[in-house]
Amino acid sequence: MTETRTNLKYSKSHEWVRQEEDGSLTVGITDHAQTLLGDLVFVEAPEPGSQVQAGEPCATVESVKAASDVYAPVSGEVVAVNEELTDSPERVNESPFEEGWLFRVQPTDPAGLDALLDADAYAELVASEE
Repeated sequence: MTETRTNLKYSKSHEWVRQEEDGSLTVGITDHAQTLLGDLVFVEAPEPGSQVQAGEPCATVESVKAASDVYAPVSGEVVAVNEELTDSPERVNESPFEEGWLFRVQPTDPAGLDALLDADAYAELVASEE
């Protein structure tokens, strides 16, 4: 059983979002997604200062099994990336919600967060895919 946290929002494409005190949003891939991918060997995050569009691919994660796009859960400007993943992509597998975050975005429309799933709805989505 994969972990789903109630303090996060989720996209249908298996990204999680955490709102930070400064209004930025931290983005990562869910425990379910990293489990399906297997051991990650490479993470390519968007460049700080770049614009991402909700629902569009903005990053890539590669595992020993496959490469997969990461989709922006909200639109906005990338304000930070997790540089530690360059040398240690396995952090996404080990700690998908803490040390394995991918990037932070300053949303252009904070209401975009409302379009995402809560933990219960995401758990139902995962169950329907299994």
